[in-house]
Amino acid sequence: MDYEKKVQHAIKLIQSIPQDGPIELCYSGGKDSDVILELAKMAGVPVVPIYKQTSIDPPGTTRHAMDMGVEIRKPKETFFQLVERKGNPSRFKRFCCEVLKEYKIYDRAIVGIRKSESTKRAARYKEPEMCRVYPKGGKCRQYMPILEWTDEDVERFIKERGIKCAPVYYDGVGQFHVERRLGCIGCPLKSDNGKSDYMKYPKFLKLQIMSYQKYLDKHTTSNWYARIEGKAINAFYYVLFCMTGRKAEKETAKDIFENHKDLIPGLMKDYFGIDFEV
Repeated sequence: MDYEKKVQHAIKLIQSIPQDGPIELCYSGGKDSDVILELAKMAGVPVVPIYKQTSIDPPGTTRHAMDMGVEIRKPKETFFQLVERKGNPSRFKRFCCEVLKEYKIYDRAIVGIRKSESTKRAARYKEPEMCRVYPKGGKCRQYMPILEWTDEDVERFIKERGIKCAPVYYDGVGQFHVERRLGCIGCPLKSDNGKSDYMKYPKFLKLQIMSYQKYLDKHTTSNWYARIEGKAINAFYYVLFCMTGRKAEKETAKDIFENHKDLIPGLMKDYFGIDFEV
């Protein structure tokens, strides 16, 4: 399907949604959200664009959502409160997504999912319409008008429609980069476990370490607690340096973790440029 047909197909899909109740437009602040918001306007279908704030959104994202006229929903618990209560999330424990972003609002929703974003999404989403069942109850009919769109389609649409995207998509000279992705700061699903995010925003890392320390202080009986000597900064050092990077770097980091933990606070301070002493 060529570009023009994809645009018309997306508009027709949105127009086919029953309007017997409010329709949520799931707005993440990312480029795909801006595309589906513009498509909904072109389709002439009334929607309720909603941005579910996570408290670890990249700077400028919430402001961008407000500028786009999107409703802001603040979380009942911040991410840092969740860490204090449940510990650190991981690629195997994504409780933060469920609490902060993946909850139902209305019976129908438009989402900006695309197959080309990952092989997992391509395997999971076969049709542009599906019923989603939420873990805590409730069902929602979801519509994915740009499911088959490529990055090239998205970039062309954004330029043709004159859409201003969130700051993360622009470099220092204002050049748009469609390959960039917007996500929570320090997301453990990223290939480097969020290390590059923490380099940009070290204060978020410090807040997360402080929150995790409060969790550890209440959970002192695990083998992991003993291994990190009850110190959250040791846990973060292991995840960020012993689990990512080149083999030689990881081996050196593991040696420090196992035999020279007293060096870790200084190494973290030097690497991220911030004092992690609480």
